[in-house]
Amino acid sequence: MSPFRLLLPALLALAPPAAAAGGEPRTLGAGDALLLGVVEGVTEYLPVSSTGHLIITNNLLGLDSGEPLTGADGGVLYLKPPSPRRPGGAPLTRKLAADTFAVVIQFGAIAAVAFLYWRRLVSMARGLFGRDPEGLRLLGNLLVAFAPAAVFGLLAKDFIEERLFSVPAVIAALVAGAAAMLWAERWRAKKTAGRTPRVTTLGTLAPKQALGIGLLQCAALWPGMSRSMTTIVGGYLVRLEPREAAEFSFLLGLVTLTAATAYKTLESGGAMLRVFGLAEILLGCAAAAVTAALAVRFLVGYLARRGLAAFAIYRLLLAAALAAWLFWTRP
Repeated sequence: MSPFRLLLPALLALAPPAAAAGGEPRTLGAGDALLLGVVEGVTEYLPVSSTGHLIITNNLLGLDSGEPLTGADGGVLYLKPPSPRRPGGAPLTRKLAADTFAVVIQFGAIAAVAFLYWRRLVSMARGLFGRDPEGLRLLGNLLVAFAPAAVFGLLAKDFIEERLFSVPAVIAALVAGAAAMLWAERWRAKKTAGRTPRVTTLGTLAPKQALGIGLLQCAALWPGMSRSMTTIVGGYLVRLEPREAAEFSFLLGLVTLTAATAYKTLESGGAMLRVFGLAEILLGCAAAAVTAALAVRFLVGYLARRGLAAFAIYRLLLAAALAAWLFWTRP
């Protein structure tokens, strides 16, 4: 059973009920912050989609209200006040703050990978000064792989946030991702059956192969698809062994998540602080760091022994449970 499914009921019990939409901004409860941090840490590097799980968790906690929040004087609070170019302004909502929180606590997951793979980081830093050719090659490949998602993410940002940050979209992505994982496992089994397979390593990975992984990572902009899943599948397709495919995925995540987290913090971090408060943000980051480190350790060993199939089955079961929940709770 997934660690997420084991921890969710207990942590939900700690979380206070969300304040009514349109009310006074409240500090995020410690239980909310802890739950969101654990969900982020457990799911960020597992191929099950952290964004999808966080959207679901925000929905369960009642943090996805799009109603404008008001201050003590009853006036609407704004992220961006009305202007001649935008007469309606950008009202501050609990959903905006929660979506930003979900991204910012990725700092914890980033710290976990930096701690676990510090030798790789030192190698890349030495490569910049001409002291480690392999480290420089790895750094170049990570930047090549990062570029497609960076460009496409900026171009499609508004569409993604307006159309894809919903539970139905997550359900569709969970199913599509599961199908991709099962196909990738079958493809890999055929390529390795009965003969010694041609193997790529992180030291021999070519830039065009890194670009292919980066192009697949663009699919992870669809919440529920999973950045980890797309990059591990991409690693399979360029003949990386599961352990090295996971390691490249983690290191690429270090680059991608750092960029996304910094961008989101600058864009709407102030709104998040006004609604939730600093202490709970730090608690969420700490919980994400600890659980992400455990999840990374687990995934590396598990992939080498069992592959992706179990995660695909989990995604299908979760999608079915969410679809049933939507059906029974819809008006």
